[in-house]
Amino acid sequence: MYRHTIFKMRLEDEIKQSKFKNEYQKVGINLIFTASWLNKINTESLRPFNISIQQFNILRILRGMSGKPASVKLLTERMIDKMSNASRLVEKLKTKGLVQRVECAQDRRQVDVLITKKGLSLLEKASDALESKIQEKLQNINEEEARTINTLLDQLRG
Repeated sequence: MYRHTIFKMRLEDEIKQSKFKNEYQKVGINLIFTASWLNKINTESLRPFNISIQQFNILRILRGMSGKPASVKLLTERMIDKMSNASRLVEKLKTKGLVQRVECAQDRRQVDVLITKKGLSLLEKASDALESKIQEKLQNINEEEARTINTLLDQLRG
């Protein structure tokens, strides 16, 4: 199954811990460590575009709306990082000209958010840079292994 018998980045070596209570403790720590590692790659890849991973996520959600507006509530529900403040993120993206806020015709208390052409353009460039970097970092596994990891992660959360 594994193409390499020696792993470049063993958890034990990275965090200088040789023993774990059990494999469940180790997998929990490994998931947190790996998520942090991926977050660092994402942050570095998006830095040249002057957007955070949370702002990138908002732009991706809006692009997926295919020109239809999204409420801040919908953005919050669909965001990967549920702890983020979607209203604050939308305001920052608006200041950068990447989204526009429009008063909802049906409910004046609700604000609809749309991605701008500038936002779509930036998102395309940022997506290419991010996907390229992630692909480079994940080259230690093949597509079948990636599929297995995805299945296991879905199972873990299920």
